[in-house]
Amino acid sequence: MNFFERQIEVRRASARLVWLFVLAVVVLVALVELAVWVGFKLDHRPAATAVRVLVVAGVLTVLVIGLTSWIRTLLLRRGGGGKIASGLGGWLVPQDTVDPPLRRLCNVVEEIAIASGTPVPELYVLPGEQGINAFAAGWTPGDAAIAVTQGALDRLNRDELQGVIAHEFSHIVNGDMRLNIRLIGVLTGIVGLAILGRMLVPRGGSKRAAGLGPLVLPAAVAMIGGYVGVLIGRLIKAGVSRQREHLADASAVQFTRQTEGLAGALKKIGGLPAGSRLRSAKAEDVSHMLFGEGRKFSSLFATHPPLTERIRRLDPTFDPGELERLSARWAGALPSGMDEDRALGFTSPAPRSVSAPVLAWPAAVVAAIGTPAAGSFDHAGALLRAIPEDVHARALRADTVVALVLGLVLSRDQPTRTGQCRLVEARLGRPVADAAWTEADALGRLDPALRLPLAQLAFPALRHRSSQELQAVQALLGELVRADGNVDVFEYCLSALVHRDLFETMFRKPPWTVRGSSLGQAAPAVATLLAVVAAVGHRAPATAAAAFQAGLARVLPTTMLPFQPPPRAWQALDGVWPALDGLDGRAKALVVDGLATVVWHDGVVEVAESELLRMVCAMLHCPLPPLAAVGRGALADPLPPRG
Repeated sequence: MNFFERQIEVRRASARLVWLFVLAVVVLVALVELAVWVGFKLDHRPAATAVRVLVVAGVLTVLVIGLTSWIRTLLLRRGGGGKIASGLGGWLVPQDTVDPPLRRLCNVVEEIAIASGTPVPELYVLPGEQGINAFAAGWTPGDAAIAVTQGALDRLNRDELQGVIAHEFSHIVNGDMRLNIRLIGVLTGIVGLAILGRMLVPRGGSKRAAGLGPLVLPAAVAMIGGYVGVLIGRLIKAGVSRQREHLADASAVQFTRQTEGLAGALKKIGGLPAGSRLRSAKAEDVSHMLFGEGRKFSSLFATHPPLTERIRRLDPTFDPGELERLSARWAGALPSGMDEDRALGFTSPAPRSVSAPVLAWPAAVVAAIGTPAAGSFDHAGALLRAIPEDVHARALRADTVVALVLGLVLSRDQPTRTGQCRLVEARLGRPVADAAWTEADALGRLDPALRLPLAQLAFPALRHRSSQELQAVQALLGELVRADGNVDVFEYCLSALVHRDLFETMFRKPPWTVRGSSLGQAAPAVATLLAVVAAVGHRAPATAAAAFQAGLARVLPTTMLPFQPPPRAWQALDGVWPALDGLDGRAKALVVDGLATVVWHDGVVEVAESELLRMVCAMLHCPLPPLAAVGRGALADPLPPRG
């Protein structure tokens, strides 16, 4: 199952969740009305009175469930993944930490983010939890957070930690996070009746209870309906999440290209006393999001497949008796992940040249969406090690990240850069302008292939600045890239990605209104996109036209359109995102296939083409791993000015 098929499956799961919610509401309304009928002896009342009472009871039940669900989902959506993690007692890991276990965690997360083409998420640690567990939460990849327990940090070696983090990244990439937040909201609404019932139960002695007698029956009705709702909610949670966990395990293996790490983490859960249990009182709220079961449920309500079944899928030779032997071995001394790393010889490799695996274009490009190809992790590690340590450190610090991001787009031409820095000084002050100038000097010596990965690393620190400053940075980037009258490919890619990621972080939605569309309706947007990409990668007009037609034939085989590059290329490209992002998974796969066909038409993949392809995929929420540049290198000629 590739990325696009997984996206379709997530949409189906969301639709199933809606129908299950509706069914649960119908059942609860029926139960409440039955309790009201019996409790108020409506069979002895006039028919009109009975109907009115039942209608009022049904409407109140629907309002309690619906409003509770809506408010809970809205609060979770506004808070982002970090709110869920901090609600369980998690604390934010500084991106520039030098603590060895935390630095190892950050390195693993950065590598997987670069390899999978997704923003680097926030990291949280649950310090009081000794069980091995983790979860990913958020509404969009831009506001995602990954939380790991202290037990996972202490007990897992690097391969095992990578397997667990890859499992959580699959939830980010596949869109499970939004489904999980909706599920929390739905379940909160369903159990809201029980909460209301407890609030209405009279307390304080029999005299007070007698004075509140009229509330006793409604409270009992609400509590009965609520506790039935708890059982229904657990069934829904189990039904939605079990298959997602199997899929996440499989995706993690695709991400890491090895099974030993993930299987080893699951074996440690089975062999250690703490297992994967969470002590937090809120563990049940997030039980369907966790890597392992946070609470022990019966098989009917279990949110995860049996542990032995998960291990056997990864290691067909697994003997369940191995867990007992591991438990006996670790009874005297618990395993240490850092000690195992040293025994396995994990060290910090020296920087090496950056060379990505060359894909068999274009089919393998489509297959690589959301699923890093073999060698992607090695390539991501090489990219990170090729970035100078001081530059890497400044990308992780909130006080230096703004100047670094601005320095990426400052011109090498001194007069132009002087004008750009005046703009920076006017918006953000002289110190930031001076720092951006210094960054531009340092970053000018950087390999072009490292620029977008560096921007990815900078994103977590950038989004911790104030909303007012982030909006100023968004606007300023656009002004800086247009300052010299020419916009090159990297400048557009960087400004577009930063704008989208920051917008989604602040508002939990894309910067455009996504409208559902078919390929036929989106044909003008497809033609514009393919024409811009063809013009970027092919200098000769005839070659560009041929590449355009080849790509168009892959996306819209029955449509004939002329090759007409828009005069204002970047402005035209800004207008295609609403229609293209509204396509379903199968249609997006065709668009990516057409793009890759255009890029590979001449057998050359330039850095500019690689950056543009990755940017387009990111804008369509189809994360693409870093690709190899094959051939002439970066394009020197920019497209016509934007806007």
